[in-house]
Amino acid sequence: MTRRKHKQSRISFKRGFLRRRKGQGFNWLVPGLLKLLKLTLILCFIAAIGIALYYADKKYIRSAQSHETGPLILKDAPQWVNEQLREKIFDKAGGRKFRLDENTAAIVRENLKSVAWLDQTIVQTMVDSIHVRARYRKPVAVINYGQNDFYVDVNQVVLDYVPIPQLLTVEIKLASSLESETPRYGEVWKRNDLTAALRIIEKINQMDKTLKQRKPLISEISSIDVSNYQGKKNRSQPHIILYSLDNTPIHWGAEIGAWQKEMESPDAQKLAKLYGYYEQEGTLSSGSKVNFINLRDPQDKIPLPIDGF
Repeated sequence: MTRRKHKQSRISFKRGFLRRRKGQGFNWLVPGLLKLLKLTLILCFIAAIGIALYYADKKYIRSAQSHETGPLILKDAPQWVNEQLREKIFDKAGGRKFRLDENTAAIVRENLKSVAWLDQTIVQTMVDSIHVRARYRKPVAVINYGQNDFYVDVNQVVLDYVPIPQLLTVEIKLASSLESETPRYGEVWKRNDLTAALRIIEKINQMDKTLKQRKPLISEISSIDVSNYQGKKNRSQPHIILYSLDNTPIHWGAEIGAWQKEMESPDAQKLAKLYGYYEQEGTLSSGSKVNFINLRDPQDKIPLPIDGF
């Protein structure tokens, strides 16, 4: 009797539960499905992060115990950087091939600190190579000083000499009275006569870019002699002399900004004379036509092919 009552009670409970659920439709399933969906999304998000970290680790990070090796690559090096300069950089870095571990980038970066040619150097260990990115200092002039050849860039930073024939560089001849000074590679060499020569080179380079000539005038200048800078040797002689490829003297005179004090042509007129002669003759090499080209005399009738410069 008791069993029968218990069984009837269970059947009544189930029927009542189903009637209630049927009256509610499927609304009772919604909360459960939402929870399941949230849990699924969380698991997918965690899995995605794990996969991303895995591939990032494979691409950018190497274990300190890695035995794999890869080449050293100079990324985004300018076209004028030739094989001889590249070889010098590889030599300073410690070779052409390195272990691809987390310590290599720091070691290579430290080794490259002594390379004057490179500035703002960044070294990265990649999945299959070591990348070196840097700002390359470009030489604009070469100097023979104390029986040594070296370059300087536009900021007067001294660079060790490497033959780069494709670069247009001008030799600067300095006074020999300061030969006890030995410039260090990578340092700024603070000399007023050097600054004066570089300012003339800068003006000519600017003019070449402005006029967009087939053959830049700077390629016609072999050297700039500033050994008589500010008339230290002979006040009456040109303070600065440029020389063409056939060694024709071009009398520039006072340093830029000092023309009035020396009663010479203004700097813009000196440039106009120089480019006027070059346009007329097609070269700065005079052969036997003239003994020198004079840019100093303010009484000259000055052609101005570059008005407004």
